[in-house]
Amino acid sequence: MEQLIAAILTMVAGVLVCAAYFWSSNLLLDWIFPSKGKFGAAASRNLRFANMVRPWLFLAPALLALAIYLVYPVIKSVLLSFNDRGGQDFVGLRNYLWMINDGEFRQSIFNNFLWLLVVPALSTFFGLIIAALTDRIWWSNIAKTLIFMPMAISFVGAAVIWKFIYDYRAAGSDQIGLLNALVVALGGEPQAWITLPFWNNFFLMVILIWIQTGFAMVILSAALRGIPEETIEAAVIDGANGWQIFFKIMVPQIWGTIAVVWTTITILVLKVFDIVLAMTNGQWQSQVLANLMFDWMFRGGGDFGRGAAIAVVIMILVVPIMIWNIRNATRETGGH
Repeated sequence: MEQLIAAILTMVAGVLVCAAYFWSSNLLLDWIFPSKGKFGAAASRNLRFANMVRPWLFLAPALLALAIYLVYPVIKSVLLSFNDRGGQDFVGLRNYLWMINDGEFRQSIFNNFLWLLVVPALSTFFGLIIAALTDRIWWSNIAKTLIFMPMAISFVGAAVIWKFIYDYRAAGSDQIGLLNALVVALGGEPQAWITLPFWNNFFLMVILIWIQTGFAMVILSAALRGIPEETIEAAVIDGANGWQIFFKIMVPQIWGTIAVVWTTITILVLKVFDIVLAMTNGQWQSQVLANLMFDWMFRGGGDFGRGAAIAVVIMILVVPIMIWNIRNATRETGGH
């Protein structure tokens, strides 16, 4: 109860502080560059200066937060990646050479590659199909709410839910895991699903697909509704069936949005950490880069150099996709 009260008070205080900042900054700006009571060139000049400064006042908190929580950590991580275990002495490229020769790092790269192949593609595909289907039913808002609901759950919370689905009990025992209960009901043998090397990666991917499908559905549903009705009507008049209309008329018109959704989920996959940590902690060959970085940085006494080097690799993998995503979004909005 105390934690809930503290969380509510924190949110209220945050909103009040933001409101006070914007109100006081506007008041200060109008006092420095007054336009009321001024006439002619003086009023025009003050109004012009105030309009130039005002957006930066609104952006200042966000820019400050970015500098503190993004720019500085990036610079510090790059510097640490060239240092030793304690982060004090310069060791050059030793940490990067270690990564190339480390089997667990190579396993993490391979697992991340699997995640990149499966999760963005299936999340986007299911989101697109569901968006198209739910727009055709009268209870579409209810269906979309239910599908979007996992987005409101934290990754750790989702992992706990799916742990009950994958739960394993020895043969002959009552199976409380939904998947094993179904397998046993069909005459099969229960399996410890998340301990099966290679395949356990796919069982973990299902969790993220379950979460991100709702995100893809919402974005793609909005894009589908933006398609001109005239285009669909013309296709119907020309004799196109439902499949042809969907795949040859509708999908090409929202291809830019599909690409943005796909790349957004791709960036998330490269940083996936919570699900692996909560479900397997990287055991049974399910390790991924973010969890490996956490292990080296904060466990076993901590190795700041190696942990930072892995963080730099993740950043290098993410940045090109982010740049492409931003350029694509800018192109879709006509540069605005």
